[in-house]
Amino acid sequence: MRTLTTVADLRRHLAERRARGGSALTGSAVALVPTMGALHEGHLSLIRAAAAEADTVVVSVFVNPLQFDDQLDLARYPRDLDHDAELAAAAGAAVLFTPDVREMYPPGFATTISVAGVTDTLEGEHRGRAHFDGVTTVVAKLFAMVGPEMAYFGQKDAQQVAVIRRLVADLNLPILIKVLPTIREPDGLAMSSRNVRLSIVERNRALALPAALAAARECWLAGRRDVGEIIGAAKKVLADRGVQPEYVALVDPHTFAPVWGDTAGVVLLALAAPVGQVRLIDNVLLQREPSERKA
Repeated sequence: MRTLTTVADLRRHLAERRARGGSALTGSAVALVPTMGALHEGHLSLIRAAAAEADTVVVSVFVNPLQFDDQLDLARYPRDLDHDAELAAAAGAAVLFTPDVREMYPPGFATTISVAGVTDTLEGEHRGRAHFDGVTTVVAKLFAMVGPEMAYFGQKDAQQVAVIRRLVADLNLPILIKVLPTIREPDGLAMSSRNVRLSIVERNRALALPAALAAARECWLAGRRDVGEIIGAAKKVLADRGVQPEYVALVDPHTFAPVWGDTAGVVLLALAAPVGQVRLIDNVLLQREPSERKA
């Protein structure tokens, strides 16, 4: 695996790999796995999936300051580049791209890419429009730098995925967005780089999030379709375990518009909550069973 820090070196190296051609199975396809580092099994599942489908897997590690609304959160974000390099290489990455802030946003940088609509609710509402502007800007830059045929993201960041899909569609980018299921700890907590900042007590309290999703899903599987009842089931679990959510919402998984009244089709239950000084997000897709769809 090659570790590269500049756009010029990255483009030169990828051009050389493309010129050599790829395998009979994958051709010379390049896949991108964008990360902010502190890699865990969730990231590694994306890298392994990419390695199975592309000749060259580029993993980017860049803690993007533009998407942080809290500078303290930015300062505390875990960083361990040496460990990330070991994990990425073992999972099948061919290139680790680790630019610094000046490389990504050189002096005079003045462009922002903004996606409307899908960014207005949930994370956009609670973290501010600048959060998703930062996400779309850095992802668009990475797409331009790498030129991948495929890019891999996790379902845990469901709204971010919807935003990136909108970006790709609106700008006619020839990139296939691949979304893999959320990877969880054995006790159900969604894997996140921020989990390492939880104390033992907070780590236990954080289990309220997957428990709340499970309660809502049980409500759904029992045939109850009232939005208030489903959300109420999740909120009760959070309250019983001493977690005050920023939001618990049922939304359309593509537009992230709120769902009202009785649910129909596929909906997403998304929630966010601070546990101690760590802000966590999680979600679950709720879909009618085949027997229901035929009725």
